[in-house]
Amino acid sequence: MNKAIVLGATGGSGQVIVSELLNRGIEVIAFGRSQRKLNALMEEHDHNPNLTYKLGDIFDHQTIIEAAKEAEIIFQCANVKYQEMKDKLLLLGESVMKAADSLGKKIVIVDGIYVYGRQVAKGDESHPHHPHTKKGKTRVEFEQLIFSPEWKRAKALIVRLPDYYGPTSQNSYLQPTLEGIAANKPSIFIGNLKTPREYVYLPDAAKMIVNIAEREDSYGENWNVPGAGLISGKEIIHIARQITGSQKPIIPLTKSAIRFIGLFDLFMREIVEIMYLTKEGFILSGEKYEKRIGPIPKTAFKKGLEETLAILMRKE
Repeated sequence: MNKAIVLGATGGSGQVIVSELLNRGIEVIAFGRSQRKLNALMEEHDHNPNLTYKLGDIFDHQTIIEAAKEAEIIFQCANVKYQEMKDKLLLLGESVMKAADSLGKKIVIVDGIYVYGRQVAKGDESHPHHPHTKKGKTRVEFEQLIFSPEWKRAKALIVRLPDYYGPTSQNSYLQPTLEGIAANKPSIFIGNLKTPREYVYLPDAAKMIVNIAEREDSYGENWNVPGAGLISGKEIIHIARQITGSQKPIIPLTKSAIRFIGLFDLFMREIVEIMYLTKEGFILSGEKYEKRIGPIPKTAFKKGLEETLAILMRKE
């Protein structure tokens, strides 16, 4: 791969994939709709000559076609708001796949684990897709769209991430907790503090995603992108407090509390149906990646949190 385009390049996963590609000497086109955010991304990379950008609308496949003509691989990192998922996710999928098919390109779709529903075994890529939530069912439809036989020329794959964190993270469940600790302010933790959960450090995820994308035999398949292991919210807070010295209170939000807040906040209202993940957790198996690609990058939680909190504290 010599040149790639990253759709949603200024988002949490988009930024780390841009960085990983540049680190490998690959030319990158950053695609987004905000001139301000794209300019900030260029400055973040000191106007690296391998990085250019294109303004465009993810829902307009023609703008993607124009931007992606010279790219070998399309990385689809754009997303929609929780409260707009039902109405807009399939429109997004259709737009990016139309563009990839028109150009005959490879396309890597970055997605989550809602398609699986409740865990019945350690989640490898063959785990049943029997979601019990509206968002999960929408994501199954999205997957079916991506792998539809309608697309004759595009080659697609889907990478699935668990909860994540990292210096570029923006909308993860852990974000308000870490932002509060970095600012030395009271904050919240979404879910049960005692449940061990899986989190992937975004720079690790980017390495795995690009490794998968570079393999010709990866396409047409789902791929898990697992984290470094399990950790509870209590342990995360303990480590973060050691790093920052902050001792401000952190309030765990249960399903009932979030349901109440959701009466006044659309985003929190949408979180309620997927709170099962914060209580039961979901563990992704990385066996397929290890067998076909190689060792899984596993940044220790302490190091990952140090790097994340350092960035957040600089923003304060």
